[in-house]
Amino acid sequence: MTAPEESLRLETVKGPITAAYARPRSPFATIVVAHGAGAGMDHPFLVGFARACFEEGIAALRFNFPYVESGRRSPDTEGVLRDAWRAAFEAASDRAAGDPVWASGKSLGGRIASMAAAEGDIDPAGLVFLGYPLHPPGKPERIRDEHLYRIEAPMLFLQGTSDPFASPELLRSVVEKLGALATLVPFDGGGHSFEVRGRKRDPHEVGASLAPQAASFIRDHG
Repeated sequence: MTAPEESLRLETVKGPITAAYARPRSPFATIVVAHGAGAGMDHPFLVGFARACFEEGIAALRFNFPYVESGRRSPDTEGVLRDAWRAAFEAASDRAAGDPVWASGKSLGGRIASMAAAEGDIDPAGLVFLGYPLHPPGKPERIRDEHLYRIEAPMLFLQGTSDPFASPELLRSVVEKLGALATLVPFDGGGHSFEVRGRKRDPHEVGASLAPQAASFIRDHG
C-alpha cells in the first residue's frame, strides 16, 4: 500500500523547501526524516523507510535541504541545515495533534538532527539514526560525538558493521558513554547505506526493512 502523501512547502532562511507528509489513521507518533548528503528526500531508501513507518502506524514527514532544492551538490552550512530541520520539525509538530515527534535521518540528515537537538533548535521525543557518520572514512581520529552527550532524549543507532563512516568499536564506545539513553542495533556486513557485499537489494526495500526496528524503539520509549 502506498502512503497518501501531502506535498508541503516550508519556509527557511534560504527560501522554500519541499516536504512530503503522510499520516495514517490514529498514529502513535510522528517521525521527521532527513536525507543524506548525496541524495534528496525522494531517494528510494528514504521513501522506503518513511512509507514503511507509515505502515507501522507512524506519521512521516521527509524534506529536502535547501541545497538539494536548488539543484546544488555541496551541502549548505550547518546553520542553514539546522534551520531547515527546525522548519520541518515545526511543520510536523503542527500536524501531530500532541503525539510525540521524533527526528531521524540518513547520515548527514541524522547528524544535523542531533546537532539541532543538542542546540535546542528542535525538541524531539527521541532520535533514530539511519547510519550515523561518526567520522570521515579512514579518519577515526576526527570523531563527531561531542554534541551527542548534550542530548536528553532516547537515541537509536541503526548501523552497518562495515560502514566506513563509523568504526564499530568507536561507535560502541560512544553508545556506552551515552548510557541508558542510547541503543545500538548493528547490521552485520552492512555498509553506509546498509548494503551487503554480494547481496543485491533494492534501496527501497533496504530502507523499508529498518522501519520495524525504529517503530519498536519508538513504541518502547513512548
